[in-house]
Amino acid sequence: MKQILTPALARVFKRLHYPFDVMLMCVRWYVANGLSVRNLEEMMAERGIEVDHSTVHRWAIKLLPILEKAFRRRKRPEGKSWRVDATYIKIKGKWKYLYRAVDKAGQTVDFLLRGQRDKAAAQRYFDKSIDQNGEPQTITIDKSGANLAALEALNAERDTPIKIRQNKYLNNIIDQDHRAIKRRTRPMLGFKTFRCARILLGGIELMHMIKKGQLKDSGNGQTPADLFYSLTK
Repeated sequence: MKQILTPALARVFKRLHYPFDVMLMCVRWYVANGLSVRNLEEMMAERGIEVDHSTVHRWAIKLLPILEKAFRRRKRPEGKSWRVDATYIKIKGKWKYLYRAVDKAGQTVDFLLRGQRDKAAAQRYFDKSIDQNGEPQTITIDKSGANLAALEALNAERDTPIKIRQNKYLNNIIDQDHRAIKRRTRPMLGFKTFRCARILLGGIELMHMIKKGQLKDSGNGQTPADLFYSLTK
């Protein structure tokens, strides 16, 4: 099975000196379920595999960026009506902001972790989302002045402006979707560094999108686990 790994993953696995199926399983469990790395250390011990919780964390940091990149190449296109909002994430005892969007069907458009919640952060998020997912026709936001200012600045440079709606009730769908991410981050008891938070949140979002059927290969009886592992090929 090693022969079918992507070159990037093959290099990482070679350096980590552990069976790749064990590493992948631990990383998937970590981002898919409400488990801490200490939970995973105990679960592996029950299976006769000795692995320190810090090692599991290191696997996740090494592997998830490569898997997320592979997922983005095979991600289904979303709708053109976006719901955008930011939710709070604690990093080293301080609140940071995870900008997120879903389309009207609840499919994740994109996400971005930022240190501030202001016009510059919102504009960076919109630039990234549009660059990777194409232009939406409509963006719905709450009453955030920073989001509105960022979108108005964006529209000022466009021949065809994006329609802006400010309606918190229409954004209930993104508020509900935040909860799935927050449920998974809670067992982590806060992140220690911005970099680790960015990578692990990317992995959580990745698994969340797989479960929502956003991988092009979804279907044909494949489980979310099957689809996650398919990203290594």
